[in-house]
Formats: sequence, structure tokens, C-alpha cells
Amino acid sequence: MIKILVTGSNGQLGCEFKKLASHVEDISFTFASSADLDITQPDQVEAALNGQDYHYLINCAAYTAVDKAETERIKAFATNSEALNHIGQKCRYHNTRVIHISTDYVYDGKAWKPYTEDASSLPESYYGQTKLLGEKKLVEHQPDTIILRTSWLYSSFGNNFVKTMLKLGNQREELRVVFDQLGSPTYAEDLANAVITMLQKINTGRVKFTPGIYNYSNEGVTSWYDFAVNILQQAHSTCRVLPISSKEYPTAAPRPYYSVMDKTKIKKQFKITIPHWQASLEKCLAVLLHEEIES
Repeated sequence: MIKILVTGSNGQLGCEFKKLASHVEDISFTFASSADLDITQPDQVEAALNGQDYHYLINCAAYTAVDKAETERIKAFATNSEALNHIGQKCRYHNTRVIHISTDYVYDGKAWKPYTEDASSLPESYYGQTKLLGEKKLVEHQPDTIILRTSWLYSSFGNNFVKTMLKLGNQREELRVVFDQLGSPTYAEDLANAVITMLQKINTGRVKFTPGIYNYSNEGVTSWYDFAVNILQQAHSTCRVLPISSKEYPTAAPRPYYSVMDKTKIKKQFKITIPHWQASLEKCLAVLLHEEIES
């Protein structure tokens, strides 16, 4: 039986792990929300690990307010960077491997072809800078770490672009969404399922635990504009979506214009298949729209 501690368990990804956990027989999950475990406090990390013999810690905890990070720098640094010091040190001491969730914001967003894991990491936002530094601190202290960089994460849980578009689509006749930022949406359920599949294969010896950085997002490429159009079309909304440039929608933190990631490494190493973003969006919307009908 694999024993796993999941931090940040009330976030989008953490909730997806909780949803899937009841269907997994060979993994024992312990879930810790930020209220249960503040990863910025080394004594709390130690208390959570001490005597538990966890095989893995999956770190879903993060400061994710990209724009606020530009001004709330102390908070962003504490959670995304400094906390990874504590996690790395304590997990190495307790012989616990780490799977850490990172972001496409560590790349500069100026490429013209999909980013591989060894591409230059030159984040332009403070959020991206804290996430990159956190990766480095974690691996420095706990080399037995898998870092999963993901992008455009959404879920039926929490706050995200998909749920925002559905809400605004019901309130407005027209929405304006940027068309010149390209990337790949990621359904959090797919990411959680991929991690579980990886761990099951490692546990049964079908693949090896191979530390390192891996990219994960759903297959395919789209813009935020086209993503919004797909969401509202599938929801049968009459709200119109108009394309605008990034210059017409200024934000405190710069957004990557191109954050498409190459997933060859994770697919080859762990022998997983990744669904296309449109198929996964359809699955998520089926959940959300069903919840709307029932409410």
C-alpha cells in the first residue's frame, strides 16, 4: 500500500485527488488543507510527516494569485519559494519522495515552438519567479522529487477560467477575451489521474521513479478566446465572445504569449496517454452543467 500526504487539498487539484481517492485501492491518501497544514511553517511540516512513513508528499499548496503576487511579494515568496525549503528538508529526512506542482509561468512565453523541460526558464512575473525558485530549493534539499509543470488549470472545483466564463456568459450579452495568448488548458482531474497512474506503475515496477522536471497539460493548443468560445458553445450560451489583444486587457503581471509545453518526456518515461483539451473540457462541463440543473 502506497501512503501519500496531499497538501493544499482544498484547491482545484487537491479536490480532484479527493474525488478519485475513493476509487483507488492500492493507495492510502491523507489530505491536508492549508488550514490543517501551513507549509510555510517548518514545525507544522515536521509534525505532519513525523512517524507517518509516507512514501510520497504531493504538494498542491501554492500562492496562485498571479496579479496580486506583484504587490503581495512576501506572501507569494513564503508559500511558493521558502516553504519548499522546509518541504525538501523534512521530506529528505523522513525518506519521503515529493511530487510538486509547478507552472508554465516559469518560461518566458516568447517561444515559437513547444517548451521542453530543459528550455531556458526566464519568468517575467513575480509569481513565475517564486515558483521557479521554489523548484530549485526543493530539488536542492530533496533530489527524489518529480516536478510537474502545468498550465491553464481548471476544474469543477474552486475558481477558474471555465467557471468564470460560464458565470459571465449567464450575466452578459457580450464578453471580450484575449486572442493573442496561446497555450494548453489542463483539466485538473486529468492531472490527478495521471499522477495516480504514474505512482501505481512505479509501485508495480512497470516504470521507474525517475526524478526531474516534467511538463503536463492536455493535448492540443488554443487561445483564451477560442477556449472561451468552446466553453460557451458547449454550454449553449447565447453570449457573444469578441477577440481582443493583450494590450486591450492590461494586467498587473505579464502573461506569457506562448506557453505550449512539450509533453514527450512524461509520456515516454511513465507510459501515460494525455486526453485532448476539448474532450476534457466536455467532461468538466458535463459535471458543472449537471450541478447547475440540480441546483
